[in-house]
Amino acid sequence: MKRIRRAGATALAVALLSIVTPAAGAATGSRTITYHGYQLDVPDGWRVVDLATAPSTCVRFDSETVYLGHQTVDPDCPAKLVGRTAGVVIEPLTDLTPEQVPEGVVTAPPGTATPPPGAPSREGTIRVAVPDAGVLVTAGHTGATEQTVRAALSGARLVTGGTRAVLPARQGKAAAAAPIVAPGTFQGKGFETCAAPAQATMDAWRASPYRAVGIYSSGDLRACAQPNLTPAWVANQSARGWRFILTDVGRQAPCTGYRLKMSGDPAVARQQGRDAAASAIAANTALGFGPGSVIYSDIEGYSSTAACKAGVLSYVSGWTEALHAKGWLSGVYTSAGSGIKDLASAYTNTSYTRPDHIWFAWWNDKADIDTGSYAPSTYWANHQRIHQYAGEVAETWGGVRIPGIDRDYLDVGPGTTLPCDTVSLDFAAYPRLASGATGTPVKAAQCLLSPTGRPTGTFDEATVSTTKAFQQAHGLTATGEIEARTWTALLSTGDTPTLRQGATGAAVNRLQRALTAASGKTLAIDGAFGPNTEKAVRDYQTSRGLGVDGVVGQATWGALQAGR
Repeated sequence: MKRIRRAGATALAVALLSIVTPAAGAATGSRTITYHGYQLDVPDGWRVVDLATAPSTCVRFDSETVYLGHQTVDPDCPAKLVGRTAGVVIEPLTDLTPEQVPEGVVTAPPGTATPPPGAPSREGTIRVAVPDAGVLVTAGHTGATEQTVRAALSGARLVTGGTRAVLPARQGKAAAAAPIVAPGTFQGKGFETCAAPAQATMDAWRASPYRAVGIYSSGDLRACAQPNLTPAWVANQSARGWRFILTDVGRQAPCTGYRLKMSGDPAVARQQGRDAAASAIAANTALGFGPGSVIYSDIEGYSSTAACKAGVLSYVSGWTEALHAKGWLSGVYTSAGSGIKDLASAYTNTSYTRPDHIWFAWWNDKADIDTGSYAPSTYWANHQRIHQYAGEVAETWGGVRIPGIDRDYLDVGPGTTLPCDTVSLDFAAYPRLASGATGTPVKAAQCLLSPTGRPTGTFDEATVSTTKAFQQAHGLTATGEIEARTWTALLSTGDTPTLRQGATGAAVNRLQRALTAASGKTLAIDGAFGPNTEKAVRDYQTSRGLGVDGVVGQATWGALQAGR
């Protein structure tokens, strides 16, 4: 299974002591860093790495470190790092090319070393050009460490030893360039590494069997700096035929030890997923990608419990819903033994919105898309899978060595359940449907009968056949027509939690739809179990000879799902 790299996994070279001194006049427990006429104070426990003496060091933000100088174009980074705390990179503005200038850089006012008020943070990173010292300062942080990082930047000052330089004008995307759809339709091998490789490396690796590259394009837990990952880099790789696996490294399962986790409250976790999707769309759009692309939420392995599973599934649901709303596709990267098992167990559960694609970590050295016992082969079967089959291996192609990659096999395409995700199931009344009927109720019925299908809105022979099969499976008369009993069974299909007044959520929506169909009376479908819903439940229980208590337990669910 996948191994997670933690802070401290890579040795760091300590900078020359001449550039690190106790902070005179600074707060107790801090140290002063001086580089090229730029000076700032950081907490005393932070390490310092001089990239001039250790140029292959991987710049990473999963341990509190100040890096001085330019990172080499191909640093010695592991295949994967997840996690972030805080860190700062101070590098000369000289030698930076327009292609290397990232988005979101602000400039310190003349005569100062501090960012202007309200300097933005993008993807957990604040970037400040200080022309009077001739340096670019990149500060990574999380929500918990942002205040510390901003305090350090706000206390920065100019000292002797700097050489004035200006930030090169950033190179933007060509105006006529069409957005890239990633990964697109592709079958074959791919690889990932923590930091996007340099252009020369990508060109050399065209001699490899790999034609897809995984990039950590968004997310607040990205640990590696990404100096190469620019719109120009993306456009260049696309022009050379590379496919992309877009990865968002964000919140992790509630039951893990990561600093940034999903909420244990399913409703909050769902909203967190939506928020993460919005940020991921913005970041990937800035790189040159567009709708139709799959963005994979990186959810590392976890020890599943009922509560943890609910948090993950809710987060993924919100993630998927928000991506779909903007025309993007949803993917999840996770361990086969935890996340994939949980996603597969909820595949037909209408309380959750399942992702369009899965990317599973199972290091069995088999370049295939077989999930074994972790998920049925019929799930995500329409070119919707990536298998990470090996990890943390070194390879050399075209004379260029990358010290740490993960190997992947892709079978991907536009496979998605988007059509049914946009079809409403809520009606004031559920009409009788027969062969030849058309309209939105027909689309709703088709999606209930086949959630992975493509609704046509016409009750054709295929719909008649599917309806008969559903009726036979549920002990209903197989007429091929959808009337009150069949609507009731269709609308109530799913999990059967005990519901009473005060309950909320998708299961309440299902209940309200089913009661509307069963009773022929309009009931507000709002997902809130209030007095009107309780009355409708009691009326239903009375009319069906059930125990009347206004609580929806197994007996009431069973009657609804049997179409009574």
